[in-house]
Amino acid sequence: MGQKSKVSGVILIDKPKGLTSQQVVSKVKYLLKSPLHDSKKAGHTGTLDPMATGLLPVCLGEATKFSHYQLDADKSYQATIKLGVQTDTGDADGQSIAEQEIPNISIEDLKQITAQFLGNIKQTPPMYSALKKEGKKLYEYARAGIEVEREARPITIKEMSLQLTALKDELLLNVTCTKGTYVRVLGEDIALALHTLGHLNSLRRTQVGHFLIAEAISLNELERLTHEQRLAQLQPIDACVTGLPALTVFENQRQRLMMGQRLNVKEQLSDELVEYLSGADKTIDKDLNAQQSCDIKIITTEGDFLGLGELELNGRLQPKKMIQR
Repeated sequence: MGQKSKVSGVILIDKPKGLTSQQVVSKVKYLLKSPLHDSKKAGHTGTLDPMATGLLPVCLGEATKFSHYQLDADKSYQATIKLGVQTDTGDADGQSIAEQEIPNISIEDLKQITAQFLGNIKQTPPMYSALKKEGKKLYEYARAGIEVEREARPITIKEMSLQLTALKDELLLNVTCTKGTYVRVLGEDIALALHTLGHLNSLRRTQVGHFLIAEAISLNELERLTHEQRLAQLQPIDACVTGLPALTVFENQRQRLMMGQRLNVKEQLSDELVEYLSGADKTIDKDLNAQQSCDIKIITTEGDFLGLGELELNGRLQPKKMIQR
C-alpha cells in the first residue's frame, strides 16, 4: 500500500454539550481517517468547556501550523446568567456554594452595567481553569479545596449586551471579547455588579475571528456524510490566516524557500507591500534599507498557498512556516 494522503485544512464544528474540546478533536480525526487518508495530526483553536456548545474550529495536518492566528482572535458568545446562586465552577456544572436575593433589575440598570464592562478591564482567572501555578493546574488545587492567589489579567470587551428574559432570575448575555476572557467570570462579575450572585446556565460560542457558527457542522451531521463529503467540509490550509498581504514567488524561489533559504525579493515588492511594511501613515522609498518587517503569505504564480515568511522592507524574505504537500 502506498503512502497515505495527509488530511490538511480547517473544519468548523458545532460542539455539542457534554464533550470536551479534545474529545471533539478525536472524533473529527476518526471521521476523517480512511485506508487512504492520515488524519492523526489535529488540534482546536481554543477550548470550550464541556457544558458549552458552539463554534470549535479544528485544524488538521498542515493547517495546525497556523492555528495560533485563531487562538489569538476575538471570540463571540451568547450566554444565560442565572442570578441568585453562585457555584464553585461558575457554571451549571458546579455545586451551589452561596445564594443571595435578586433585586429588581431595570433595563436602565443593564445599560449601566454594560457600559461599566465595555472596553479594557481586568479579570481574575477562575480556580476551575487549566492555567498553571507552580507547575500545577488551577483546577487541581480547586479540587483539593485549595484557593491560590491569581493575578488579574487585562482583557477587552469589544461588544456586549444584556437583556432581561421571561425568567426573573435569568439574563441573556451577548459578548465579543479578546482572547483569555473567561465568560464564566464575566457572568459572576455582572451578577455582583447587580448586587447579587450568579453563574452561567448556558454558553454558546458564535464566532471565532472571521469564522461564524452558521458555517459549522455538527458531529452527527458529519458522521452521516460519506468520507468524500466529509473531506469537502474542510476549508483551506490557510483559512486561519487573515489580514496578511501576499507575495507571489516563482518556482525557483519556491524551491529555495522550501529548503529554508532566504531570498532577496526587493524587485517583487508591490506598492501595497511597501506601504504595509512601512505603515500606512509613512512614505518610505523602496530604496530605503529599513529593517521594518512583518509576516506575509507566500503564494505561487498559480495562487497556491506555500506558507508564511518574514519580509523586510529592504527585500529580505525569510521563510517561517512552509507547508509540506
